[in-house]
Amino acid sequence: MSNAGRESVENTLFEWQRDVLAAAVSTNAQIQGDDVTAFDAVTATVRMGNRTQISRKAILVADTVEAVSKAGRKFELAYQIAKRSAEIKRDIETNCLANVAAAAGGTGTAPKTGSLGAIIGSIDGTNVSMGAGGANPTDALLFTNARTNGTTRAFTEALLKTVLKGVWVNGGSPDTLMVDSIQKAVLSGFAGIATKTYSQTEARPAAIIGAADVYVGEFGTYSVVPNRFQRALDCWVFDFEYVALVYLRPFQVKDLAKTGDAEKKLLLAEWGLKPYTDFAHGLVTDLV
Repeated sequence: MSNAGRESVENTLFEWQRDVLAAAVSTNAQIQGDDVTAFDAVTATVRMGNRTQISRKAILVADTVEAVSKAGRKFELAYQIAKRSAEIKRDIETNCLANVAAAAGGTGTAPKTGSLGAIIGSIDGTNVSMGAGGANPTDALLFTNARTNGTTRAFTEALLKTVLKGVWVNGGSPDTLMVDSIQKAVLSGFAGIATKTYSQTEARPAAIIGAADVYVGEFGTYSVVPNRFQRALDCWVFDFEYVALVYLRPFQVKDLAKTGDAEKKLLLAEWGLKPYTDFAHGLVTDLV
């Protein structure tokens, strides 16, 4: 949530256009003073879309609790609102990195935004490495199906390099690798990790460097970010310039009817995930 962009939308189905540049050629040389008699065909953009979903927390605080003197805080209701807000953000983070298909919702069914598991690899799959039996999602426009998990395998540098190359060939310039605690430890042992050194300018106990924060590969330098809210199966490759969280209704607190000796509040956000293009990102999945 902290790295992705933020936008507003005006409908539960929000849409955008995906475009690509024409292939580069070495023959674009023109005669001096030449007239223009032919024009390049205009390539239509691709219309994509995702759904918003509602995340909420209901809060009830007894009037007695608000009235008494409390240890560590003055207002219980304000504390609970701040706490539940942090909990919703954790839920959103987990949802974005999960494997959930988009759904329009209906009577008795909640709408859902398509998560990254249902998005990355949906165009051609060259930016994904997965285990045997795995399958990429097949809806590259509305993300209505999730990916199929494959047989798990060990995380290796060769798998990561394959994905980084695939993203680069597609024109992407990612700069972030995101992993859970298990794969973070594995990635710290890769040969491409930047030299683990520590500059010490004064006499004091030396620091022991036991982790990696930067990976240097053939196609760029990548920040290594641990994320406790993602699946252990996945190593994500991100260019955060091309992903955003959108809000139909930003975080807000609603007053609920008072029906007894307590204050009732509803904290909610109606939000969705907007990946501008699948080509900018990558995924190494089915890791153990």
